[in-house]
Amino acid sequence: MAKEKKTALVKSQECLGTDIFTMWIQAGDMAGEARAGQFISIYSKDGSRLLPRPISICEIRGDVGELRVVYRVAGQGTEEFSAYKAGDTISIMGPLGNGFPNVSDDKKVFLIGGGIGIPPMLQLAKSLNCQKQVILGYRDQVFMDREFEPFGQVYVATEDGSQGIKGNVLDVVKAHGLTADIIMACGPLPMLRALKQYAREMDMECYVSLEEKMACGVGACLACVCRTKDVDHHSNVRNARICKDGPVFLAEEVEL
Repeated sequence: MAKEKKTALVKSQECLGTDIFTMWIQAGDMAGEARAGQFISIYSKDGSRLLPRPISICEIRGDVGELRVVYRVAGQGTEEFSAYKAGDTISIMGPLGNGFPNVSDDKKVFLIGGGIGIPPMLQLAKSLNCQKQVILGYRDQVFMDREFEPFGQVYVATEDGSQGIKGNVLDVVKAHGLTADIIMACGPLPMLRALKQYAREMDMECYVSLEEKMACGVGACLACVCRTKDVDHHSNVRNARICKDGPVFLAEEVEL
């Protein structure tokens, strides 16, 4: 089904930390269609900023038609969004992209988020019924960690050592001797590269949600592509559209 831009209603918004905001949106049927790992495009009200901002879905309340996004203020568009209050209207399109696959109940999963890649892992943690170990990596400012506690054992890493393990998410795995069958992750590219290599060494499935600047968000403009291991008869490489074919990929299928 073709996605159309629609006007929605801001239900609430609050600041979680320095430049980190959480917003609940009354999105109607869009929420009923949404799945963990997908995203929505949010449009600026400023006519000079034509392109929408893609923001991952953090939580879904399909029964009441609500979506939650958590985002970092990184430019003029997201700065505008951060000023919205309950009752304001907001233009959105979605849900977009392909999310994380389902996992059988007998599997053991690492759910790994890094930085602003942490929010989309919350809906995934709520959706999966298998055994989950949640590993969250931060530079310094910790947010949302306690929201994961009802859904699995939570471990934290900070680069400055202010909370949890000093280091990165793989340092947490090694420090606690953690094991799993599958990795599902979202975060910065260096983290995803390291997890792909670790999964290869440990013979684990690994799914990664790629963060990328997008233009149209629906796969038409080819602005957000990544190389895959597949080749076609026209060239030596095949490009996948992160917004349309992803943002979630099996790690072994894409070049990171």
